[in-house]
Amino acid sequence: MISKEKILASAKKTILSESQSIAKLTDYLNDDFAKSVEIIYQSKGRLIVTGIGKSAIIAQKMVATYNSTGTPSMFLHAAEAIHGDLGMVQPNDVVICISKSGNSPEIKALVPILKRFGNTLIAITGNMTSFLAKESDCVLNTTVDAESCPINLAPTNSTTAQLVMGDAIGVCLMEMRDFRSEDFAKYHPGGALGKKLLLRVSDMLDMSHKPMVSLDSSIKNVIFEISEKRLGVAAVVENEKVIGIITDGDIRRMLNNNDTFSHLTAKDIMTKNPKTIQYSAMVVDAFNILEDFAITQLVVENEGKYAGVLHLHDILKEGIV
Repeated sequence: MISKEKILASAKKTILSESQSIAKLTDYLNDDFAKSVEIIYQSKGRLIVTGIGKSAIIAQKMVATYNSTGTPSMFLHAAEAIHGDLGMVQPNDVVICISKSGNSPEIKALVPILKRFGNTLIAITGNMTSFLAKESDCVLNTTVDAESCPINLAPTNSTTAQLVMGDAIGVCLMEMRDFRSEDFAKYHPGGALGKKLLLRVSDMLDMSHKPMVSLDSSIKNVIFEISEKRLGVAAVVENEKVIGIITDGDIRRMLNNNDTFSHLTAKDIMTKNPKTIQYSAMVVDAFNILEDFAITQLVVENEGKYAGVLHLHDILKEGIV
């Protein structure tokens, strides 16, 4: 059995080794990197990313990143490419080819074909004298001193370096495109992330439960309205505008302070100037207001008019946070 101490020591050694390999990439950045990013940015076609073995897995991750950040991309497996999949490569496409050695048989077969097609070829390789490096238009160096693998064979440092170089390209392209959270949302409409970026208050507001009373409403009517609409609150409305708000808490405080409430109206117990949010606002902004002020309901307005109430529980049920 290996001791816990040895396991932790091995893990730390691996992490430090890979982090050092990543740090060295900054020394390899040169004009070819800048040129590669500019070529991809100005391309009228797609970005094709190809590789074999573990490099193919890295290529798939890169494609996922690029597609989600505004660079239309496709993955091409180097082995399948020479058996028919080359049909996906169009004349204006830019190709990134990933290979640690740059000399694998599949790469040697694929590269000349791509050159004949006339596509711009960008290499990500750890061998600057390889066939791939010599035949490419731009070469991005991902050389590592060694793998973290104890026998220096399993791709570890090398694939991490490839991944980081790919991420560096992606981030540069995002900055060149001034890619914003609104753009990111278009490509991530599903799940909690999509809801956080896309869902608006208007999408969640239940117009059939719109609790409201007038200034002279009796306390009995206020309690009835709060109970019927089941939002724990009623807006005090005059000429379609919100004048104040009455919550369950206001009712409890009123009962504690008064032996009878027959003489009271909504105006007497309401809280003036309640927190509000616009009908068109993002739900995540509504949540931030609720959290900042430690409240559970938020009055919604649409062009200055009362539109309804958004409850914290409804936001939580959507899984946005």
